[in-house]
Amino acid sequence: MTELTRINLYDLSLTGLQDVLTRWGEPKFRAKQVWEWLYIHKASDFEQMTNLPAKLRERLAAETRMGVLTIAAEKEARDDTLKRLYRLSDGQFIESVLMIYDDGRRTACISTQAGCAMGCVFCATGQMGFARHLTAGEIVEQAIHFARILEADGDRLSNVVLMGMGEPLHNYDATLEAIHRMTAPDGLGIGQRHITLSTVGLVPAIRRFADEDLQVKLAISLHAATDEERNALLPVNKRWPLSELMAACRYYVEKTGRRLTFEWALIQGENDTVEQASRLGFLLKGMLCHVNLIPLNPTTGYEGHPSNPERVKAFIDTLNLYGVSSSIRVRRGIEINAGCGQLKAEVIQKNKKGDS
Repeated sequence: MTELTRINLYDLSLTGLQDVLTRWGEPKFRAKQVWEWLYIHKASDFEQMTNLPAKLRERLAAETRMGVLTIAAEKEARDDTLKRLYRLSDGQFIESVLMIYDDGRRTACISTQAGCAMGCVFCATGQMGFARHLTAGEIVEQAIHFARILEADGDRLSNVVLMGMGEPLHNYDATLEAIHRMTAPDGLGIGQRHITLSTVGLVPAIRRFADEDLQVKLAISLHAATDEERNALLPVNKRWPLSELMAACRYYVEKTGRRLTFEWALIQGENDTVEQASRLGFLLKGMLCHVNLIPLNPTTGYEGHPSNPERVKAFIDTLNLYGVSSSIRVRRGIEINAGCGQLKAEVIQKNKKGDS
C-alpha cells in the first residue's frame, strides 16, 4: 500500500473510524480508543497507543496514517512566534503560525485552503491564486501539531484563529467540521469562544454561519468603507457590495447576540485618513462591533506601507466620536514574515532560483 492510498485518520469522523475498524473485525469501542489517542493524547506514533492490541497497531501503521503534513520550512521569531510551511501529500503548500502572548494565550493561526480565490490585492496568499480546498483533517491537523509542541512543555493550545491561507467560508463544510473537532470535549477541547473565523465577506455564508448556533467569534475583513475603495482592494465586494455585507452582519449580530470584529489593515495614505475613519464610523455606528486595526504586513506584490503612529491615533480618535471601539493588533513575527503566504512565496522563489 502506497503512502497516498493509506487512510488519513484525521479525515475520518468518529463514525467513519468505527466503520473502518468494524470492517477489520474490531469491536466498536476500539474506535473510541484510537480517537482519544489522536485528539486527546495527540499521539504521533501508533506504538504510543498502548491499550490497543499489537496486531491492530501494526495494521493501523500499514493501512492508515496520522496526518499528511510534512514540514517544508520553519522559522522562529524573537517574540517566540513559530511559523511553519507544510507540504501536503499532493505537493501543495500551506502555512500555520503559533503565537505566544504574555497574557498566557497560545494561539494557532491555521489555513483552510491551499492558496485563495478571493484575490485581495495586499495579501500574499491572494496574489498566489487558488489551488484547492483543504480537508477537515488537514485543517485540524495544523492545530494538533502546535498543541503537541505546547503540551510537551507542559503548556496548552488555548486559541485558534482561522486566518491563515484561504477563505474559511469558501470551504464551508470542511471548516465547520474542523471547528467541531477542535471544540468537542473528545476533540481538542478548545472553547468555542476561543475560536475566531475570519472572512472577506461571503454574504450567504455569513448568514448560514449565523444560523449554526455556535459561540465561535466572527471577524470581517473590511479595509474600506465605500464600495469604490473596497472594490479596488477586495474583488469579492463587486459580488456582495457593502450594503449587502452590512445587512448580513446585522443579521449575524441579531441572531447570535455576539459582537462582530471588523478587521482593517491600515495602509499609509490609502485607508488611514480621518475621512476614511469618519466613513467607517458612520457605517458601523450603533452596531455591536469592534474594529481591529492591523498595521499592514508589506508583501512583494503590493507597494503599500503600514501607517505611522500619528495617523493610527487620529483614526482611533475619529472612530471614538461615533461610539465605535477599536484597538491595534499586536504584530507578531514581523522579522520572519509571519503574514499569510509570505513564507510560501519565499520558499517558492528560492526554489526557482535554484532551478535556474
